[in-house]
Amino acid sequence: MKKFVVRLLIVLLVLILLAVLGVHFFLDGAIKKGFNTVGPKITKVDTRIDAVSLSIMSGSGKMKGLFIGNPEGYKSPSAMQVGSSSFAVQPGSLLSDKVVVKSVRIEGPELNLETDLKSINLKKLLSNIEETTGSSTTEPSKEPKEPAAKAGKKLQVDEFVITGTKLHVTIDAPVVGQRSATVPVPDINLPPMGKGDEGVTVAEVSSVALKALLKASIEAGEKAVADLMKGGQILGKDLGTNTSGTIQKATKGLGDLLQKKK
Repeated sequence: MKKFVVRLLIVLLVLILLAVLGVHFFLDGAIKKGFNTVGPKITKVDTRIDAVSLSIMSGSGKMKGLFIGNPEGYKSPSAMQVGSSSFAVQPGSLLSDKVVVKSVRIEGPELNLETDLKSINLKKLLSNIEETTGSSTTEPSKEPKEPAAKAGKKLQVDEFVITGTKLHVTIDAPVVGQRSATVPVPDINLPPMGKGDEGVTVAEVSSVALKALLKASIEAGEKAVADLMKGGQILGKDLGTNTSGTIQKATKGLGDLLQKKK
């Protein structure tokens, strides 16, 4: 009888372990698949994460290899990349109707801002997201234009922080030539989302965070471009008085472009 009980306990433990592992891998795959499905629909460019890991015991998790491609017509291979991000969920909510996400922390994202003083890649990307989900920066859209923004498990996100952002700015335009610089972007701390009964979706949270980051990056990029063009000093050469008026017009044009739709 003792042997039978011991064997039965071992079988039960194995079954519990398999169930835990099954839920673990199912959730990891579901998060990755969910993001990789809705991401491209929101941004209208190649958008993906390489891997997601989640501990159902502690509720802590990591996302690796976040990639957002550039809109068509721009040279950089990506508009944004993040090596690793972390998040924490309330373990007891994982199998409920609404998952409670205690925190999301995106650290050290790198963005590329390209401009020919006529268009800006990040402005185009922001326009894509607004067309898909609405124009709100701090709150999810109540009437999203795409079904992708409605689908998915409901979430409550208590904290969403983006820190250590680097913005690589590149100017490539006639008269002013080429110039680049890397500047920091202020940290972003979003207000809680999905506190009500309805909650929010992964698509809605992602769009709110991306809009906030893109707008902050465009603002930082505007200042960087103005500094690069200040006094007609481009590529270490003085363009002379004959072109100063052209540069001033170009700078003003860029400012108008960046202010548009703010």
